[in-house]
Amino acid sequence: MSRMKLATRETAAPAIALVTSLSTLVCCTLPAVMITLGMGAALSTLTTNVPQLIWLSAHKPLVFSGSFILLLCAWVVRFATRNMPCPADPKQAKLCSRLRTLGGIILALGFIVWAIGAFSAFILPKFL
Repeated sequence: MSRMKLATRETAAPAIALVTSLSTLVCCTLPAVMITLGMGAALSTLTTNVPQLIWLSAHKPLVFSGSFILLLCAWVVRFATRNMPCPADPKQAKLCSRLRTLGGIILALGFIVWAIGAFSAFILPKFL
């Protein structure tokens, strides 16, 4: 098995899940933080230059549910491949082990980022 195939197998799904989790921060947490820090003019400039940000903020439930579904899909893929054998070559076996660990860390980071975004988008506004 080539290194590229192995790397893709072990880290592709968690990386996609992390990117979608980061989109929840951009859509909902970034504007809230900017307003809290008194950066309303900067936020106004940002939304003028990137009008898609307004659409994402208006459709928060859709963004969060879509990213959560992708996180769950990545977890299912990771769970299904957890017992797949690593190559017999010692170097590739070591690489496989490292990539599995890296994939797990990326997936956990994706869930943490998603939880922070969900907290700041849905729970925190109720307290402020």
